[in-house]
Amino acid sequence: MVAMIIVLDTSVFIAALISANGTNREVLRRCLYQHFQPLMGASLLAEYEDVLSRETIFAGSPVSREERWELFESLLSVSKWTNVFFGWRPNLRDESDNHLVELAVAGNASAIVTNNIRDFAGSELLFNSFQVLTPAQLIKGVP
Repeated sequence: MVAMIIVLDTSVFIAALISANGTNREVLRRCLYQHFQPLMGASLLAEYEDVLSRETIFAGSPVSREERWELFESLLSVSKWTNVFFGWRPNLRDESDNHLVELAVAGNASAIVTNNIRDFAGSELLFNSFQVLTPAQLIKGVP
C-alpha cells in the first residue's frame, strides 16, 4: 500500500497535542504509523519549531513539553524532506500559508491537511494536483 502524500499544517499537529482525542490526533497517529506520508520543508520546519516553543499555547495540554518535542521528532522521522525551489505565491488570505502550497506542489502532495481551510479559499493560483482538507475530511476519505 502506497501512503497518501500530505502536507500537515501546524494547526493540525498542535491541535493533536492539545486534545487527547479527535481527528487531529488520528491524523497524527496515521502519519506516525505511515498510513500517510507527511512532507517537511525548511519553512514548515521553522514554523513547527516556532509554535512548539510557545508554552502558553499548551496550557492544560495532556502532553508534557518533552513529550511534545519527542512527538515532533517522531513526525520528522517519518516525514519526507522536500526542497522547494520555486515560490508560487498564490496570495492566500493568510500570506504565511503560501509556503504550504509551495511544499505541496514541490512534493507532489495529494492534500494539504489544515483546520483553517478558509485561509486557502480565493487563491489567485489554482492547483488541481492537491486538495485542501480538514482532518475529518481526510479521515473519512472525502475526495
